[in-house]
Amino acid sequence: MRKRDLALMEGWLSMVVNVLLFVLKYWAGFVSGSVALVADAWHTLSDSFSSAIVVIAALVARKPADQKHPFGHGQAELIASIIIGVLLAIIGFEFILQAIERFQERQGAKYGTIAIIVTVVSILAKEGLAQYAIWAGEKTENQAVKADAWHHRTDAFSSLIILVGILAGRTIWWIDGALSIVVALLIFYASYEILRDSVNRIMGTDPGEELKKEIQQLADSVTSTKIHLHHIHLHDYGHHKEMTCHICLPGEMTIEESHAYACRIEDAVLEKFSIFLTIHVEPRETSCRDV
Repeated sequence: MRKRDLALMEGWLSMVVNVLLFVLKYWAGFVSGSVALVADAWHTLSDSFSSAIVVIAALVARKPADQKHPFGHGQAELIASIIIGVLLAIIGFEFILQAIERFQERQGAKYGTIAIIVTVVSILAKEGLAQYAIWAGEKTENQAVKADAWHHRTDAFSSLIILVGILAGRTIWWIDGALSIVVALLIFYASYEILRDSVNRIMGTDPGEELKKEIQQLADSVTSTKIHLHHIHLHDYGHHKEMTCHICLPGEMTIEESHAYACRIEDAVLEKFSIFLTIHVEPRETSCRDV
């Protein structure tokens, strides 16, 4: 299965499961007279929105490069992960407000057996979705899918709060509000991690010493000589990655010879790392002395 098809499957599966959980939670809330469970049902339905974002981003990202977007549409996935990161921050803020309201009103949680069963099912289903999305995100290197995994986990956390409130709320009235704040802090941290990674990739990041070292070793091996690579910059466009660098070659080399060296390195990097490399050649005797 192609990576983008896997991202689409995660999005569609998430939407279907979230809708089914919404119906189940809403029914349990209506039967047990639990306003909180009904509210949690709407929270679950809102998760379908983030999954829809993943699906839309995957559909956009799979479009080929065109005149207006010569590097493809892969960054749609990064934009989607930013949207999901912002949604997570809003959910965290909502949890804080709910916790404050519960403290002020000294409000605990009171639910019946049906609510317990539905809540446990919700926790297991949402954590299952989170685990699947984490796996799919690692497999596809899709930031939007990874972000959606955190969104699933926040819903599992909110259901866990309700479950703890059911079990302990009769004796410890403030446990529900206290756990809401803890979960909100975890959600804020997840939002920060998602936004930091996505924004950094859009702005451009250093390739990392490990990748630089591997490319240097690859260049030396395919040219059978010591090639000094420097000024290495990676440009991440989702599934399409561009890299630029400078190399130092002997000044007596002809243009044809230096071009052949550069092409050999570019082809090897593309084959091994799926990165499109563009090389600028410099004479070793002059510009490379102090590099």
